[in-house]
Amino acid sequence: MTLDDIVKGIQSKADEADPIGSSLKINIGENIVYIDGTGDSNQVSSEDKEADCVVSITEEHFKDLIKGDLNPMMAFMSGKIKIKGDMGVAMKLQSFLG
Repeated sequence: MTLDDIVKGIQSKADEADPIGSSLKINIGENIVYIDGTGDSNQVSSEDKEADCVVSITEEHFKDLIKGDLNPMMAFMSGKIKIKGDMGVAMKLQSFLG
């Protein structure tokens, strides 16, 4: 799974969802996925910008998360996912995965 695959997969889900009203950055190992939902639609890119919420996860755990093998809440509680900023924005991420 490449960064481009991840961005395209999240963008396809984000296109179907209402704008999140915030910005969200996901650090997946060395890769970055940035979701800008402040406009009329959610825009997904690999840009490294400031965000209202930053979610950090390893590539291995991210793959498990999107396959459904890792529960997002349990991953957060066990420290496999780290969140900085607005927790409400992080909760919206789940609808863009899987």
